[in-house]
Amino acid sequence: SGAKERILDAAVSLFNGKGYAGTSVREIAKKADLNIALISYYFKGKKGLLEHLMSTFFEEYNEKLEQAYQFTDTRSARECMHMAIVQLLTYQQDNHQLARFVHRETTLDTMLVREIMTIYLRKEKFCWNKLIEKGVEKGEFKRQATDFTIMQLKGMIIMPFMNPQYLQEIFQLSPSDAHFNKRYAAYLTNWVDQHICHPSKEISEKGTPLYRFTAVP
Repeated sequence: SGAKERILDAAVSLFNGKGYAGTSVREIAKKADLNIALISYYFKGKKGLLEHLMSTFFEEYNEKLEQAYQFTDTRSARECMHMAIVQLLTYQQDNHQLARFVHRETTLDTMLVREIMTIYLRKEKFCWNKLIEKGVEKGEFKRQATDFTIMQLKGMIIMPFMNPQYLQEIFQLSPSDAHFNKRYAAYLTNWVDQHICHPSKEISEKGTPLYRFTAVP
């Protein structure tokens, strides 16, 4: 409903600026211009609101990753890796305030974060593992320490949204910039070509990613 969306938008904005612990239910209701009772009605309170935001974010995030993996039967693993990167960056850019809050929240050692990590982050790792293993199986990717490769990939994909100031200072890029995805995705897909893929004549001659930064059809 419209009221539910207003509550979510208000919560994301306030959680981003003041943190989860520093934000009251009353402040969320005031910002959303709604009766405070509606927060209890829709989310059973502030904790339920937090659970909803984090679960929704990771469900959709992992769905983008799974979509890319599903194309490995008809496309190269390399192209699917490029696709995963672009889709994850696009999803986070479209929800950049939520992305920043959720990534920051997962650095805290709370019971909720542990539950979220168990469910969603393990699933994310499983999807990356499958994609990398498929590339190795097809002879496209080098055999490697998969855990470290996944950590590097994940770190590069979420860093712009966790720490936009660093990105602006070092790369003169902002996640809110209209051309951010294309420019930053080019860095990451070239990294994939250089560090994960076996060298190929096609890559070395073109020097640019095969994937053209378009949505999955």
